[in-house]
Amino acid sequence: MSGSITTCLWFDTEGEEAAQLYCSLIRNSKVHRTTPYADGTERAGQVMTVEFELDGRPYVALNGGPQLKFTEAVSFMVSCADQDEVDRYWDALVADGGEEGPCGWLKDKYGLSWQIVPDVLLELTRGSDREVAARVTQAMYGMRKLDVAGLQAAATAG
Repeated sequence: MSGSITTCLWFDTEGEEAAQLYCSLIRNSKVHRTTPYADGTERAGQVMTVEFELDGRPYVALNGGPQLKFTEAVSFMVSCADQDEVDRYWDALVADGGEEGPCGWLKDKYGLSWQIVPDVLLELTRGSDREVAARVTQAMYGMRKLDVAGLQAAATAG
C-alpha cells in the first residue's frame, strides 16, 4: 500500500514468538502471515518476517540475526485503565527473563522497551494544579511498576 507506514522490529530469531505474545496481550491484534527465508539461503526454512497488528496498527517482525539490539530509544507505551491492567501487562512482559525498570518502564524478554502507564498518571500530571503534578511525578520516580493507589495518594497528600 503506497504511503502507509509499518514499524519493523528486528529480532534475532524470535520474531514469531514475540508477535504471538504481543498479540495475546493487546486487544484488536493478530498475526497475519509469516514468510520464510528462501531456499538456498543460510536460514532457509526459518521464519524471516512476521506481519502482525497491535490494536489495529501494522508491524513486521524481522528475524534478521543477532547483529542489532533494541534500545530504550524506542518503546511501546500502553495506556491502562486501572491497576489490574497495569499488573496484567507488567507481569506478562517481565515474565521469563524480562527486566523491570524505573517509572513504569520495562524490557520484555526480547529486549524491547515498554512503558506501562495508568491513565490516572497522565490525568494527574497534565492537570492545571502544578503542585499535584509535582507530587505525583515525585511519587512516580520512586516506583518501578506504577501503583495507581500510590499515585492517587500523592495527589491528595497536599
